[in-house]
Amino acid sequence: MCNHHHDHDDRHGACHSADHVSRRTLLRAAGLSGLAWMTPVAQLLALDAETSKTGRPAKSIILVWLGGGPSQLETFDPKPNSPIAYGTGAIDTSLKGVRFAPGLEQTAELMHEMTLVRSVTSKEGDHERATYNVKTGYRPDPTLVHPSIGAVLCHELPVAGVEIPRHVSILPNQWAGRGGYLGDKYDAFRINDTNGNIPDVKPRVPDDREKQRLADLDVVNGAFANRRIAKLEDKTLHKTQIDAALKMMTSEQLKAFDVTNEPADELAAFGDTPFGRGCLAAVRLVSVGVRCVEVTLDGWDTHIENHAGQAKQLKTLDPALSALIRTLKKRNLYDDTVVIIGGEFGRTPKLNGADGRDHWPHGFTIGLAGGPFRRGYVHGETDPQGSEKVADPMTIPDIHATLMHALDIDPGKLIYTPVGRPMELSKGKITRELLAT
Repeated sequence: MCNHHHDHDDRHGACHSADHVSRRTLLRAAGLSGLAWMTPVAQLLALDAETSKTGRPAKSIILVWLGGGPSQLETFDPKPNSPIAYGTGAIDTSLKGVRFAPGLEQTAELMHEMTLVRSVTSKEGDHERATYNVKTGYRPDPTLVHPSIGAVLCHELPVAGVEIPRHVSILPNQWAGRGGYLGDKYDAFRINDTNGNIPDVKPRVPDDREKQRLADLDVVNGAFANRRIAKLEDKTLHKTQIDAALKMMTSEQLKAFDVTNEPADELAAFGDTPFGRGCLAAVRLVSVGVRCVEVTLDGWDTHIENHAGQAKQLKTLDPALSALIRTLKKRNLYDDTVVIIGGEFGRTPKLNGADGRDHWPHGFTIGLAGGPFRRGYVHGETDPQGSEKVADPMTIPDIHATLMHALDIDPGKLIYTPVGRPMELSKGKITRELLAT
């Protein structure tokens, strides 16, 4: 069974390195003794350590949400020539021995910049429950609502000078980032196509009438204060929220939502789709201090004609995802931003009677890129025969704990809910093999 490894050959299921050795250890040994004593793979790992990043914490997250559950076998974990492939082949990537499914040619060129976790496991196979699970790190609980990772990030890492929402969700999805027990103010600001039409930020009446309405509102607020019930502000935050909304409506930072003023070649690289424009907007938003942006590509729930459905989705995903990574790097945002790629679960190794794949939470892939995550690393392995056996499994809580650590947030920190219940931000364990240092 494979342990944590860089190079994984899908055709033979073989690990090039049976045991994980830290890059730092390899480099230190190489520096002391030279490279001659080391195997070719060890030499490559040691040399790669010289150019690996420092591992400083990231500042923002871009969640590329593949709603409906993408098939790992038709995306990032193909099993060509196996009984579960049903004709799906594989293409080489920029990382030797690691292959993607056809349709991800542009993203495959960037595998050396990414980490793939091919062994994610979950206990949730229902869309709504699984979406909640992946976005919060917790299974649904009837007694409270947990905050999404974006809400946690905004709560734990406040940033000054940002006049627009710090938590944004682009394009409709089933469970857009919620503040949960942290409060509604951490809910994601929702927007559809980022073509310049931002909802609810332009006054609906002429300027003079708007000024009169605000003056009348000041009178009402003054009356509250005179009646010594201004303490209501501590609970309702109505004046604070009104002031923040007014500042946002006139902020220059709103322009970050509008990608229409980007150069034509930049727009074209992401693909002429709402999702592609959303990914470009995400880059613009994190550049002005937004902490978390979700960009949703729905349509991966392929119970019927799986292969055709997945291929259609890849035509939208591949240009947008690859351009997202390239643009973050070009604009010097990659080390400060974590890109998460995934959906609520994977899809079954076997096709059903309608040539579709059903829900499969027993071993699927989540991609991680940027921030302090390792470049060119694959963690875990699924069974090419289609069983539930997974090498080096990672649970959803483990993913969240590792993400929080990558953002310099203590996953074990206790937060007290409004009713006084102590809750850890995550119950998972940090998987340090995924990190550069």
